[in-house]
Amino acid sequence: MMQGSLTANDPALTELIRSEVEEERATATHKLCRSMERMELTEEERAAAQRVITFIARDTADLVRRALAVTLRASTLMPRETALKLAADVDSIAIPLISQSPVFSDDDLISIVRTGRAHAQVAVASRAGLSRDVAEVVASDGVVDAVRKLAANDNADVSERAMSIAIDRFAHDDEVVSTLSHRQILPPAIVDRLLVVASEQVRQHLVQRHKVSVEAAVRLSDFARERATLDLLDEAIRSQNVPEFVRALHARRALTGSLLLRAVARGQMTLFEHGLSLLAQLPHHRAWLMIHDAGPLGLRAIYDRAGLPPRLFAAFRAAVDTWRSIQAEGTDLDGDSFRQRMLERFMTQMHTMGREDMDYLLERLDMIPTPDNAALRTRVA
Repeated sequence: MMQGSLTANDPALTELIRSEVEEERATATHKLCRSMERMELTEEERAAAQRVITFIARDTADLVRRALAVTLRASTLMPRETALKLAADVDSIAIPLISQSPVFSDDDLISIVRTGRAHAQVAVASRAGLSRDVAEVVASDGVVDAVRKLAANDNADVSERAMSIAIDRFAHDDEVVSTLSHRQILPPAIVDRLLVVASEQVRQHLVQRHKVSVEAAVRLSDFARERATLDLLDEAIRSQNVPEFVRALHARRALTGSLLLRAVARGQMTLFEHGLSLLAQLPHHRAWLMIHDAGPLGLRAIYDRAGLPPRLFAAFRAAVDTWRSIQAEGTDLDGDSFRQRMLERFMTQMHTMGREDMDYLLERLDMIPTPDNAALRTRVA
């Protein structure tokens, strides 16, 4: 049964057309739109109502267009093309529609995100029932505030891929990490990644909620710190003072056996030399002679004096021998290609180790799972 009608004699419509005062037009817009939204409209009346809405959207006064957007922000009565036009308007008009309007398609929302407007991206990320495809675009293209909002939106379909992208981009942002960590559902692989970058308080939450062993959490955290340290060294080794860098690592208790193994296995011999020199409390020139001694005793002596794990000595021996053989070939010892070659050749020499020691070594190295390294794991297993 009809609850009202839409006619040219509607007082609100008359006031909207005739008034030159924008506040009066805005008030009339609110009344008219609220009335239309509440009516049970026929198809003909609905079409007429949408023509009125399109007419109002052309008003030059921001206040009028805002009244339109706010009143019909959750209404299917808003024409899609008009909604898209208003979504490109100033934030006070666009945001209410972007955050709630049901007339936008996923493609519309993706386009809005990719315009790069920060507040619009945040509005998309806050939408209830946000689809998986749109969530992934927010994760990959959104500003940090949008990704924070997405992480906090439990009504959004946030895939493992979207979470992984968010961590890739904003692992340094405590709010992104913390908010993701508190989502209702987290895939195991995402839990592992968050354990690596989370604060101690957030890590405790993950351990308790997702039944992660404390030992696993500590191990992942330690590996992350060591990997970050080596990544930093890769970028800074040419310009930084390596002995000073090593002393800083030692002061933070980060100069561990696994870090040194990962360094020498990637060809970072200078770090290894200064690390052993410091741990063994020997001058660098003497440490250098012992490490590069062609006989079997020099490296073993300084290794034991440094207090490194006996179980890893064979791996260190193989890494030093590998570095020496590549150096003898006249290879350039800088760059990613050398580091990859060094790691591959080093790993192929590990076949003489027992399976248990090999598994332990792979864990200590925490190798990046590239296709080449996956093949190496298969060969040495």
